[in-house]
Amino acid sequence: MKTIFNYIIFGGLFLGFLGCQDDFIDLEPPAQFTDAAYFKKPGDFKDFTTSFYDRLQGWSFGNMDNGTDLSANANGNGTSLGHGTIAVGGTSWDYSGIRNCNILLAQAAEYTGTGNIDQYTGEAHFFRAYIYFNLLRTFGGVPLITTVLDVDSPELFGPRNSRYEVVSQILADLDEAILKLPNDQNIPSTDKGRVGKWGAMALKAQVELYEATWEKYVGTSADGDGTTEGAGSVMPSEYPSVNAMLQDAVTMCEEVMNSGGYELWNKNTDPDMENLSSWYLFNLEDEGSNPGGYDKSTNKEFILYKVYDFNLKQSGQNITWTSWQLYPSRKFVDMAVCRDGLPPSESPLFQGYRTAGSEFEDRDLRLLNYLYASTTAPQSVTLSFGGLGSSGYGNSKYAVYGFGDRRKDNEESANWPILRLAEVYLIYAEALYELNGSITDAQLDASINKLRDRAEVAHLTNTLVAENGLDMLREIRRERAVELYREGKRFDDLKRWGMLEEALNPSRLGRVVGSASYPTDFVDESGNPTEAYDANSYLWGEEAVETPEGVLNCVVVDSRLNHTVEEKHYLWPIPMDQMALNDSLLQNPGY
Repeated sequence: MKTIFNYIIFGGLFLGFLGCQDDFIDLEPPAQFTDAAYFKKPGDFKDFTTSFYDRLQGWSFGNMDNGTDLSANANGNGTSLGHGTIAVGGTSWDYSGIRNCNILLAQAAEYTGTGNIDQYTGEAHFFRAYIYFNLLRTFGGVPLITTVLDVDSPELFGPRNSRYEVVSQILADLDEAILKLPNDQNIPSTDKGRVGKWGAMALKAQVELYEATWEKYVGTSADGDGTTEGAGSVMPSEYPSVNAMLQDAVTMCEEVMNSGGYELWNKNTDPDMENLSSWYLFNLEDEGSNPGGYDKSTNKEFILYKVYDFNLKQSGQNITWTSWQLYPSRKFVDMAVCRDGLPPSESPLFQGYRTAGSEFEDRDLRLLNYLYASTTAPQSVTLSFGGLGSSGYGNSKYAVYGFGDRRKDNEESANWPILRLAEVYLIYAEALYELNGSITDAQLDASINKLRDRAEVAHLTNTLVAENGLDMLREIRRERAVELYREGKRFDDLKRWGMLEEALNPSRLGRVVGSASYPTDFVDESGNPTEAYDANSYLWGEEAVETPEGVLNCVVVDSRLNHTVEEKHYLWPIPMDQMALNDSLLQNPGY
């Protein structure tokens, strides 16, 4: 007999859920727990949803864009996709979270008790959509399972559904979630971290932008014919057009921006915070986590996030020391604009690379917060070259305030952001431009320029773009790359823009090291390396590349000779163990 304990996972996923353990004191003996006997009151449904939140992405260095074009470190996470070495047989998927959602929805359909359970069925719809979206981004079309299966259910042996069928189901689930979930502001403090209506709207906007741009820039090339390979291109009736998805994404964002009760976490006016809001936001814990005395309750920016707590649920990850060694690439450092709002290649404020700190003068605060905040790491980490694998830059994002004293290894317990208001602003601006081929200054002020205000750089305007020969779409994408640096978005962005091969096959470069004709502080007057830069420690040497100061030599951290990214890598191969169990599953094209 299947019992409820086959499916529910207990644990302190939400701090406010801990009190629900009292609800189990007077329950019937475990042997008598069938699903039908369990789901008798709203509290039963609420308790069951606890297992859903274990599916949320949490602290992991696999979530930090290692291996992308913006990362220049040898951390193994992300290596396979970043290098084009994804191995058939090296992938897996997990449907157990989807099964739990289906169990709750099936029981809700038969529920005859008193009390409203809409919030919990809304959560089930939300998480089913969330899990399927993760599968879609990884594998494309996958089998759609929306009922509770038994060991001999024919659906276990059916073919893959197309990506369009999966997207249609995701959007339908999110519409149900939006209809049933409470407004985020109405979620009590003991349940903070639970998903609400605006969180579902934000995820729907993310899904719609992802799929609309995928269809626009990648198209059906990764689908296969569905007969000999891939999931095919079957499209449900009334499937939304690209423009319909973009328009709805804009609408969803407007709802969140105007009604969601969220705001950017900007404490730069507090002199104690030293313009480091974009650093402290990502290690925010109690009032001791920053010199301003702000705790997690002040964070109205995170919409969907994984909850951690120093006393009850620590990260268990060596976050700070590992973060310091997540070296950024030359490409990322050159992406951040100068204070006049212009890219370094166009700005008269850009100071070049002749000294260790000159390229950081008059730059976007996000660059200084994420990489160069001297209070976040030892100077040896932030400013000088390290050994093999170092780009000559240190990463500060996620490193905690007071590391080694206030917090030690594995004790860091900030919440992990999955979807925050800053990304909603970015989705809004990008969807508008993709929809209309233009965006007004007022729309930019309502979105991206709020991020630029926190970064203390000039606004992005149509005049700025026109007068400096810039491309608005490229500037919107630049904002996304800089704002969401190391938040696990970059690979998916490169995929949906159709830029994976172009972005990932070049070398990953570090600092400009100059030459006799362009001396930096890493060479002496004769052009010989100084102690700050040991050329012999770099296996791949140097490479002459285009920089904002012209063609200059940079250290090579990871050579282009190691990169063989192809069209097939937009999707991962279907797990071989699943194909062995179900011979109706067809492998993705190219594998």
